[in-house]
Amino acid sequence: MPLPLVYRAHAKINLYLDVLGKRPDGHHDLETIFQSVSLYDELTFAKQAKGITLTCSMPGLELDGANLVCRAARRLAQVAGRAVPGAIIHLEKNIPVGAGLAGGSSDAAATLAALNTLWKLGLDEVQLRTLASELGADVPFCLEGGAAIGLGRGDWLTPLPPLEGAAF
Repeated sequence: MPLPLVYRAHAKINLYLDVLGKRPDGHHDLETIFQSVSLYDELTFAKQAKGITLTCSMPGLELDGANLVCRAARRLAQVAGRAVPGAIIHLEKNIPVGAGLAGGSSDAAATLAALNTLWKLGLDEVQLRTLASELGADVPFCLEGGAAIGLGRGDWLTPLPPLEGAAF
């Protein structure tokens, strides 16, 4: 039996944020600077015959279709265009829920990357970024990590060089 995949899903902070106005789609146009930080959730992925099973270390966290991890897994399976095995996913939750640190978004991004590998789908960065954008405005950044300028809903990204001497 192959070893499970373990991914770290890093939190992010906004070093700068300017809300430029409301968009016709109901979202806001933003100009922001994102930075990944050292705080992370850890997700473990293993194959199973079918279906998605999600467990979590945090009691009370929704583990059904509303959870971004489940939504990311289902969407990736849908886009695969062929039958894929299921997955057992365990989420070790360290990022506080609702704290604006993109915990759910980073978990969704890790799920896209991990299941692309586990299921041997071969989706490239552009395809994964497109799926990430469908799931939420912060998910594309969480897929990339590091530091970046975010425009639009925050999902039009321009990477920035690492911040020298910053301890995140």
